[in-house]
Amino acid sequence: MQPVRQVFYLPGFDPREPETYWGLFRRESRLTAERRGMAITVGEPVRSADGISLDWDVESVADGAATQVRYSLLRWDDIVRARFPRSNLRRLTSLPGLWWRLWRSGYLRKFKREARRFYRVIVSVHQFYLVFVLASLALAVAAVTLTPLAQLPLLAGATLVPVLAYAILALVTHLTRGKPLYVTHLVDDTAFTHDHASGRETAMRERLKPWAERIRAAEGRASEIVVIGHSSSSFLAFECLDRILRADPEFGRRGTPVTLVTIGSVIPWITLDPRAVETRASLSRIGNETAIGWLDIRANWDWLSIHLRDPVSASGLPAPPRDRFALLRVEIEDLIEPELVARRRWNLFRMHFQLLMSSRARDAFDYVAFIAGPEQVHEVVERCRTQRVVTANPEFT
Repeated sequence: MQPVRQVFYLPGFDPREPETYWGLFRRESRLTAERRGMAITVGEPVRSADGISLDWDVESVADGAATQVRYSLLRWDDIVRARFPRSNLRRLTSLPGLWWRLWRSGYLRKFKREARRFYRVIVSVHQFYLVFVLASLALAVAAVTLTPLAQLPLLAGATLVPVLAYAILALVTHLTRGKPLYVTHLVDDTAFTHDHASGRETAMRERLKPWAERIRAAEGRASEIVVIGHSSSSFLAFECLDRILRADPEFGRRGTPVTLVTIGSVIPWITLDPRAVETRASLSRIGNETAIGWLDIRANWDWLSIHLRDPVSASGLPAPPRDRFALLRVEIEDLIEPELVARRRWNLFRMHFQLLMSSRARDAFDYVAFIAGPEQVHEVVERCRTQRVVTANPEFT
């Protein structure tokens, strides 16, 4: 029987059901097959008995070479839904303390230096949220003072103002959950990231325990192991691999190639937090562990990622070994047509997910072909080490 490539995919901070990702992969597989002359079959998704993964099989034929892939997606949508959307009361009581801590510790200065545009996005959505709060309060005051409600006794009117303001804020945040602002999503994602950094958030680390065991068990059974972390899972992925290595230092050295792939990485977002001691230690160990390949797929046009330099150095840690990271920079025009770029460039989440979709250019990076194509992923990593890194379009830098 042909060996199977085992892919372990960790999605970002997303409350959607995991079948959403299966549907995206199946849709993009059809496009990739048509554009690249491949035959790709995507099997039906099956939720694991323990409830932590959604698994499906992928079979492809390209240039006469057949490839079999087992694609396993880590489920943590339930953890996300427990934190997003949070109530405005929780946001109002927690955000001032968080931002005071980040400012006082010097985190914001370091984050701004390493992230640039992502820093502006995160700061801006919190500023938008502050505007929502102040506008809601102003409207509530106006309603109480400029309408017949002004006839109420002073104490009753003063009591009514915060009640009305909270109701208005609830309506505003509900209406702005979606594009293009995604204010509450990113505000709650920020809170999760720093709670995970400080250890206040424990649910995700508990979820990674059985996931790490599943990855470890694939060694010797699969032709290769590929661990992919997208967005917030760029740091969850290396934390998971570090958990394995601490339990089994020989993992990845017994003949089954193991590769970490980060897409839309936001690693310094968490590792620059002074309280992220455990995460930084994991990054330092994985950053120096040459037995596991690391491919960082970067898109300078993605405002929701951090891509100025290697994540180890960007986190204030000693520089990793030379050529530790294989880099692959992807141009947006290789993925979608220029007219679509003009329409989608400010839809930040849509652009953030573009790297998980089919590419219009046959010779450019294509996520589906990368996952299901005949070339082994660890061979792609070695090839990327020697290839010239594509310079990003200056319009997006």
